[in-house]
Amino acid sequence: QVQLVESGGGLVQPGGSLRLSCAAPRSIFSGVAKGWYRQAPGKQRELVASISSGGVTNYADSVKGRFTISKDNAKNTVYLQMNSLKPEDTAVYYCRVGFSTSSYWGQGTQVTVSS
Repeated sequence: QVQLVESGGGLVQPGGSLRLSCAAPRSIFSGVAKGWYRQAPGKQRELVASISSGGVTNYADSVKGRFTISKDNAKNTVYLQMNSLKPEDTAVYYCRVGFSTSSYWGQGTQVTVSS
């Protein structure tokens, strides 16, 4: 059974930082793109950041300059470093591994930015 394990969510003050992690089996991690999505109440799920198998990254305009997506191939893990957090970043964040032939999702982790 394929399992994606997310961690790192929580409550943080505006301007603070948080790092999300998503671990996957090596069999599905290699040679595919990875990404982070988020969904706030009353809104559609949106792509926040992605990284190709070759390491090319893309970001939503709303997070560019504040968030960084990265991966550690040895650990089969993808990360989302979130800096200068704003209340509008509050959402459930989901990890995705594979964007074409197969796609796997994490269980979601809550990120709340509030004073």
